[in-house]
Amino acid sequence: MAMLGGEAMPKILMQVIRFCINSNDKPLKKMCMLYWEVVPKYQEPTSDEVLRAASGGPPLQRKLLPEMILVCNALMNDLNHPNEFVRGSMLRFLCKVKDEEILGPLVPSIKACLEHRHQYVRKNAALAVFHAHHLHGETLIPDAPELISAFILAETDVGARRNAFLMLFNESEDLAIQYLANNMDDVGKFGDGFALLVLELTRKVCRRDPQQKSRFVRVLFQMLSSNSAAVSYEAAWTLVSLSSAPTAVRAAA
Repeated sequence: MAMLGGEAMPKILMQVIRFCINSNDKPLKKMCMLYWEVVPKYQEPTSDEVLRAASGGPPLQRKLLPEMILVCNALMNDLNHPNEFVRGSMLRFLCKVKDEEILGPLVPSIKACLEHRHQYVRKNAALAVFHAHHLHGETLIPDAPELISAFILAETDVGARRNAFLMLFNESEDLAIQYLANNMDDVGKFGDGFALLVLELTRKVCRRDPQQKSRFVRVLFQMLSSNSAAVSYEAAWTLVSLSSAPTAVRAAA
């Protein structure tokens, strides 16, 4: 709480690394994750560097604290932990990390988690890949869309498939549309979360290019009869907003 209030408290970093970072206590692990979110991760620039930058010299460059190497190693150990819930929790935590220098060494372990036997790990790995590619795509994971496209084809878990489609929807729209076209008949089996993403994709594409409406009409009519009230309502609203044809209005009603 003191650090959230602006207190730097640099001296406790090594104490946390020494005594807390390798603990198996779950509440302590959660506290450590909160700490890693707010702890200063970069060295403060010297006065000479600030003066040179102010006088037109080279711009200030962030330098990662040496202690962060130990932190990255501990994060990697959790990504490779035999307990799937430790792995999944770490993947969820990495979705809040924005520092390229910290995410970079962890990318191979994140990719490996996409092939884990447990769905909790896989669905959080898909989100972690999405987060890393969204922030540092061309630098860290330039092949993320192709990686997730192959992942979603083999995925059977509803949550993991939904997260993978979310990544494609935001980072590679063409691959998302291609996957939808190839699995149009199975959308109803993929869960409500997936269906709502399909509807959002439909609105986005058709508003940008009305000529694409014919590609989505079939899936829209299919979702009108969904057992989920949320999906059927969103499908009706999407259909009416994209078309004023009497057939569409009657189907939505």
